[in-house]
Amino acid sequence: MNRVRVSNWVFAAYVLAVFSFVFAPILFSLVFSFNSQRFPTIPLGDFSTEWYAKIFADPDVWEAALNSLIVSASAAVLATFLGFCTAYSDYRYNFRFKGLYLALILLPPTIPLIIMALAMLAWLSKLGLSGQLWSIIIAHSVLTAPFAMAVIRLRLNQMDPDLESAAWNLGGSEWQTMRHVILPFCRPAIVSALCLAAAVSFDEFAVAWFVSGLNKTVPVIILEIVQGNIDPQVNAIGTFVFLVSITLIVLAQVFFISRRVKDPR
Repeated sequence: MNRVRVSNWVFAAYVLAVFSFVFAPILFSLVFSFNSQRFPTIPLGDFSTEWYAKIFADPDVWEAALNSLIVSASAAVLATFLGFCTAYSDYRYNFRFKGLYLALILLPPTIPLIIMALAMLAWLSKLGLSGQLWSIIIAHSVLTAPFAMAVIRLRLNQMDPDLESAAWNLGGSEWQTMRHVILPFCRPAIVSALCLAAAVSFDEFAVAWFVSGLNKTVPVIILEIVQGNIDPQVNAIGTFVFLVSITLIVLAQVFFISRRVKDPR
């Protein structure tokens, strides 16, 4: 019993250490965003919301935030649609070179972002789409679709393989089966995929920086602010980005896990 208790304490300490290592920089960024001093030094200065007031009064920050919201929402919808189509084709059909097909679908997240950004820039320039907001949406859709595919495919693994056949035997067409059986069953995974893809797109910097042109997103404008000087506004903007991203991730996890608990299939 003592050995089990010691193991539990060791595991708890390990988890606490990992979380501390990951979230300590974010916590310090949050603290310094309310610091009246320009430089992040200890002891801290007075409590101040000066840096938040500055970013809220900056039209460039508002424009970047709007661009990020448009890009992340649009890319999430496109990526989830592509991810669902890919996941369903993997679940439903067996065909030649299926392994190669899946490997290519899952390839984008494994490519270094700089290489992906250069490739996207060259391809979009060839199509005459570089430097537009749609450029970032297309690039982020390619980058986030594999995440959506993985989440939806995990949900499809829980479905009874005879469910579709039963619907067909009862007179349902393929579209009716898709609308009334497959899509309702995959709804929690689709919502989770939307949130996850939006979070990844909202945070992404390298690809957006290469293909955005004058259409800056929040990560791109952060780079412009920190170039050549230390600006506490970055801590305030970073806190905003972190809150948006963590909210999307938590919503995705809570919704998906709660549905699995209610529906253990």
